[in-house]
Amino acid sequence: MTSTERRAPSGSTTITEEPAVALITALQSLSRAQREAAARIAHELSWPRSGVAVLHLLTTCGPTSLTDVAAHLRVDLSVASRQVSTLADGGYVVRTVDADDRRVRTVELTEAGRQLAAEAAQQYTALIDRAFAAWSTDDLVEATRTVNRLVDSISADTAHRRSPQNQQEYV
Repeated sequence: MTSTERRAPSGSTTITEEPAVALITALQSLSRAQREAAARIAHELSWPRSGVAVLHLLTTCGPTSLTDVAAHLRVDLSVASRQVSTLADGGYVVRTVDADDRRVRTVELTEAGRQLAAEAAQQYTALIDRAFAAWSTDDLVEATRTVNRLVDSISADTAHRRSPQNQQEYV
């Protein structure tokens, strides 16, 4: 395997890594950049970053069980429950008990939640437009294909390590 060079965080030195290690390092940097962007948008909305992720999920999926919220966000059920509780306390979501299975809690956006989600979507759209202004459509399509392939490869390896009782995200 050939090695890949990358700049150290200080920018002053070059570090040589195996290509797969360099890829994981780049993904970690991407993850940090994504968290920072999401945190900035959440701050502009005066809302916790995790709450914005739940709002986006509910906008995309519609009413969803709490278990599915946790699965989609790849977090523990207790983490999803706290995030949903914060949103419910703010009036952005409502939780209902399933009539057929009283153990199932469904989470749904309120009108205020839809408005906050729309504001967050506008912020994300503006960020995306700025960040990828110099990218061609072909560049974006290829990057999407590559990222999806990365997700599939990493998820295939980690999925069998997660038990239904421990749906925590591996970091």
